[in-house]
Amino acid sequence: MLRRNSLKQKLLKKKIVIGIFLEIPDPAHAEIAGLADMDFVIIDFEHGAFSRESAMHTVRAATSTGISPVVRVRENSALAIQEGLDIGAVAVQIPHVSEKEAAFSACQSARFYPQGNRGLNPYVRSASYYAQTATEYVKTANEDLVVIGQIEGADGVRNLSEILEVQGLDVVFLGPYDLSQSLGIPGELDHPLLIESMKQVIEVAGRSGIIVGTFADSPERALGWIKLGVRYVAVSTDSEVFLSASRRLVEKIRSEL
Repeated sequence: MLRRNSLKQKLLKKKIVIGIFLEIPDPAHAEIAGLADMDFVIIDFEHGAFSRESAMHTVRAATSTGISPVVRVRENSALAIQEGLDIGAVAVQIPHVSEKEAAFSACQSARFYPQGNRGLNPYVRSASYYAQTATEYVKTANEDLVVIGQIEGADGVRNLSEILEVQGLDVVFLGPYDLSQSLGIPGELDHPLLIESMKQVIEVAGRSGIIVGTFADSPERALGWIKLGVRYVAVSTDSEVFLSASRRLVEKIRSEL
């Protein structure tokens, strides 16, 4: 059965999409996110505890409930990007894109010829194990893919106009924690310097027609960025959601004792 990317279609229709980072390698978390009517999950190879096998099972769980699996790769390398896409992710998120050359390299590694130079194997999961021909696979994979470059440092903000010139870059994603650290205010997500830097990226990307994404640690913060033009929003992480819910349960009971 041919798998198509609903996330790409939603973005093309200018919809706001909401997802969550997955740090814990349990496929049930992706399945539950789909049942909660989220649009995507980000399988975090960079900071999470995922192996290739656990990531592939998580991709399967995501697609079982109609949610789009995104892979944040460990690094901006052809092998890491290919690994994430071969298991069936419909979008790839590249950390620490700070210059035009890095964005170009990521886009080349993520797509097949003629848009790029991704390694071609038509027998992997992303190709439906050769349920479609290699020619069909290349065409649909190039059309459906979403490439997301993470702007996480002051260099990326400075070089943004050049980064946005790269063909095939679909989304720029603001990483507020790493960006705050780069600006000398680590973890201060309400600091005016961070807010202004993020607003600058949203404004410049908006003029270029490139979608902007970011991470938000709460629904309130997510809504604030959406009002400013962000359309791809990752709200919290599976680990933090479970921790917060667990704390509320314990506090509620103990407060009544």
